[in-house]
Amino acid sequence: MNTTAEPTVAPIRASDKLQRLFDRDERLIDVVAGHSPQLAKLRNSPIRRVMARVTTVAQAARLCKVDTDTLIRELNAVLGIHTSANPTSNDASAAAASAESDSESGPIPAFDSAVELDVRDELRKGGEPFSRIMAAVATLGQRQVIHLRAPFEPVPLFGVMQKRGFGHKVEKHTDDDWSVWFYRAAAADTSTVTSHTTAADAIQTAATTASQTVGTADVWLDVRDLEPPEPLVRTLEALETLPARSALMQVNARVPQFLLPILRERGFHFTVDETQPNEVRVRIWRDD
Repeated sequence: MNTTAEPTVAPIRASDKLQRLFDRDERLIDVVAGHSPQLAKLRNSPIRRVMARVTTVAQAARLCKVDTDTLIRELNAVLGIHTSANPTSNDASAAAASAESDSESGPIPAFDSAVELDVRDELRKGGEPFSRIMAAVATLGQRQVIHLRAPFEPVPLFGVMQKRGFGHKVEKHTDDDWSVWFYRAAAADTSTVTSHTTAADAIQTAATTASQTVGTADVWLDVRDLEPPEPLVRTLEALETLPARSALMQVNARVPQFLLPILRERGFHFTVDETQPNEVRVRIWRDD
């Protein structure tokens, strides 16, 4: 008698990226895209290539203003999976991410100038402007804001910016034209200094340890498990506090194509080593 159990199909969760869903079953594109004009853009292959890779199910629900549990049930139903009435109850990470994305700060404080970034055409063509946005953030003055124009509300970006001490204000012009102002939150100055001091201490300790153990001043930064644009953000932050005569060794799952031109612009040298299995090592340094 054959007692082999049928394989269990994993249900969709709030923290799943849309791209993972669409790779499982392309019918799910229509389920998500049918909920709002913003998400209808997912039927456009170039925009889907960018938007689906960084957007979770919880964030998609926020974009189309439907209950996350309702959207999850609809998606699972297409796969023949019947979920509970509250499928996100055990998805703490997704709940936190959704709450973080959904928190819009108050009025924009007084500022001296705005850095204008229009990424509408770039996104429509399937480009990935996150590196350009993060590069602008890294050089933003204390009394400057970023005015971003995008073809959809960039919800995945809100959590990334909030972690860096930025609030945001959103204005919808049309279904495919949005303005978002990112500004430093009231307590951002103190938190930023604390964060950078902690990072500097950690990097200095890592450099000392590396020097003592392998005879080099390389500081290692493993970003293989991070979602874009976090590898870019973490690397640029680490370079800001890199000790003199040291090099940063970024360990990545792929060649960081968007990081390399930023490094050139900022005067860094780098080498790319693709000889290791399942990883790419980028060594970054600057002449003192």
